Amino acid sequence: MPFHIVLLILFAALLHASWNALLRGGADRLWSMTVMCLAVATASALIAPFVTPPARASWCYAGLSAVLHVGYNLFLVRSYKVGDLGQTYPISRGSSPILIALSAAFFVGEAVTGVALLGIALVSGGIVSLAFNNRRLAVPSLPYALGTGVFIAAYSVTDGIGARLSGAPLAYTVWMCALWGVLMPLVYIGLRGTRSLFSWRPGVATALGGGLVSLLAYAIIIYAMSYAPMGAVSALRETSVLFAALIGYWFLGEAFTLRKFLACAVIALGAVLIG
Repeated sequence: MPFHIVLLILFAALLHASWNALLRGGADRLWSMTVMCLAVATASALIAPFVTPPARASWCYAGLSAVLHVGYNLFLVRSYKVGDLGQTYPISRGSSPILIALSAAFFVGEAVTGVALLGIALVSGGIVSLAFNNRRLAVPSLPYALGTGVFIAAYSVTDGIGARLSGAPLAYTVWMCALWGVLMPLVYIGLRGTRSLFSWRPGVATALGGGLVSLLAYAIIIYAMSYAPMGAVSALRETSVLFAALIGYWFLGEAFTLRKFLACAVIALGAVLIG
């Protein structure tokens, strides 16, 4: 994988960890995610006139990905409701790189070297191990956490194919995110009503800012998947868990246990093998 692609993906992982750290304390994550989507839709609509439209062959993938992103949002929120964030997040994020590598091999015929495959396995294993940090696995939340990982894999592979067919990864990102940014608020309104969405709450500025940062982070990932194996890109993206652990330790006063240190070391080793 080209070194500049590796650096871009790691930067996107840092952005992903940063906006997750900002939004993690929100009491209503469904509302926060929906406000993020409004920011994503607005920014995408403003950018769209200035980019060449993606090739028609990619349009169906953009639409499918937008629907899958909404499913991801709903499953993620549900997994947070029935389980502990410290368990559901590592399981959902850690399971996706392996699923993406297998799906890309099956649907696209994408080959991954033995060293890169070992790196993907180390990243996934290191992330999932964080869910067992002196805790028993909460079985009721497991289907939702794994379901979230399946949605991540599904929209990642869909976007990887769509971006390659589009001929313009940035334009594809803008179109897909605009659709997603419109669909999610419509789903929220259907569930809770218009007044609930547009009522002023603390944290609205953080959610809007998080939406813009997430748009930039995912645009980088879609660009990377246009030029590098999807499974490897996904595994490097999930090093955001490592950045999140460091941010939590340095800025949020969270403990950095020996188990967490060893998991981060395994993730870092996997990232080196992929790169």
